[in-house]
Amino acid sequence: MSDTKSGTKSGTKSVHHWIGGKTVEGVSGNHGPVTDPATGAVTTHVDFASADEVDAAVAAAREAYASWGTSSLAKRTEILFRFRALLDANRDAIAELITAEHGKVHADALGEVARGLEIVDLACGINVQLKGELSTQVASRVDVSSIRQPVGVVVGITPFNFPAMVPMWMFPIAIACGNTFVLKPSEKDPSASIKIAELLSEAGLPDGVFNVVHGDKVAVDRLLEHPDVAAVSFVGSTPIARHIHTTAAANGKRVQALGGAKNHMLVLPDADLDAAADAAVSAAYGSAGERCMAISAVVAVGPVGDELVAKIKDRAEKIKIGPGSDPASEMGPLITAVHRDKVASYVEGAAADGCEVVLDGTGYTVEGHENGHWIGLSLLDHVPTSAKAYQDEIFGPVLCVLRVDTYDEGVRLINDSRYGNGTAIFTRDGGAARRFQLEVEAGMVGVNVPIPVPVGYHSFGGWKDSLFGDHHIYGNDGTHFYTRGKVVTTRWPDPSDSPAGVDLGFPRNH
Repeated sequence: MSDTKSGTKSGTKSVHHWIGGKTVEGVSGNHGPVTDPATGAVTTHVDFASADEVDAAVAAAREAYASWGTSSLAKRTEILFRFRALLDANRDAIAELITAEHGKVHADALGEVARGLEIVDLACGINVQLKGELSTQVASRVDVSSIRQPVGVVVGITPFNFPAMVPMWMFPIAIACGNTFVLKPSEKDPSASIKIAELLSEAGLPDGVFNVVHGDKVAVDRLLEHPDVAAVSFVGSTPIARHIHTTAAANGKRVQALGGAKNHMLVLPDADLDAAADAAVSAAYGSAGERCMAISAVVAVGPVGDELVAKIKDRAEKIKIGPGSDPASEMGPLITAVHRDKVASYVEGAAADGCEVVLDGTGYTVEGHENGHWIGLSLLDHVPTSAKAYQDEIFGPVLCVLRVDTYDEGVRLINDSRYGNGTAIFTRDGGAARRFQLEVEAGMVGVNVPIPVPVGYHSFGGWKDSLFGDHHIYGNDGTHFYTRGKVVTTRWPDPSDSPAGVDLGFPRNH
């Protein structure tokens, strides 16, 4: 078991690596602070891996792959079923770790674990996804079969905003397919990943199949260039996703790198405005806006803008902000003080960029927790597309409202964005909804659904600057990403056949 509770460094907890089925204390001497966002206090120190420590994790994974990659599907899924039961039983414990280090409210953290469980469910049934194909008698006594095999040691590099769910988008499918896994979670909230490693070990996963190394750019760069790493999955910002894709691909690895977003919600004049306002507030301010699928831009069509903004404002003003551990809180703090200040800067500069500041959440504090990373809800109206608050992914509780005259103008505005992660339309018009889902340039589309995150058996991924690589994550795309195809052509001669003789011509089927 890890010593995240007993280890101390200057009176705080310590989080170490998980390599080869056990806790491994860092030897690099480098570590980073983990804060409680609700108080601003440093509660934990996490070890930062050196290149040598990354090499040790990859070596453990490579050694484990020799047997795990050829293990039976029955054995793999049996372990995953046990892991699923343990994960289900430990939902609250994992959610508490997430709240303590990320700051999101407990109910939101529980929801994150539940969505991760969906992918574990999918992995438990991986045998269906890995079925091969067979064509018989393609030529005289010749059969052709297609099979999928694991790629080897694979890596997941995951963000702070979903420290349990996003890793579970990756490793259950990867290890179910027969790969071994090295996870590099965010250094800002690392404890959930160690708890997951402990549960996998308790479920009977062989040592070395799942490893965790913490760290910064040193660890990431070594993973991207390591010759024994076959594939890299990443979720994070667009600039880092581009770097991950370019670097890993240059080192001969397959890559799926999911980047940032600016998700739009198009509201047509016939929409139920109460439902649209509810959806906008929920999708923009849930998890304090620290979601890659958050709605950050509402596009109001025609005359509905004023009424819609008024309804959003009315609802936003009633949201209770407080510590994630308080059951009464609906929104918690941001992950760090630095990020809080960056989010605030977009609101502070909004008026100069031509926006109307309807709600200003900067300067917000919570009594008794004044040093926490607090910010209130901000609402910007009449936002021009040139405004910095619209151009950038803010990743905080700031909602921009843009005005357009027509449906066509709204779709053009959305399609002109460099991001194409998710989008939504609110309307009662089925024809308009159908046009929208075909015409909009985004990987995930919601019709009267503000956060269209697909269920586990479909795939998650965006377009344009929201995805680098050819595969989306989980679903069928996940299975294909973590396996490679092999085609086997077989001929069994009949004993009565005469020798075929030498033939230098190009083979033909007959």
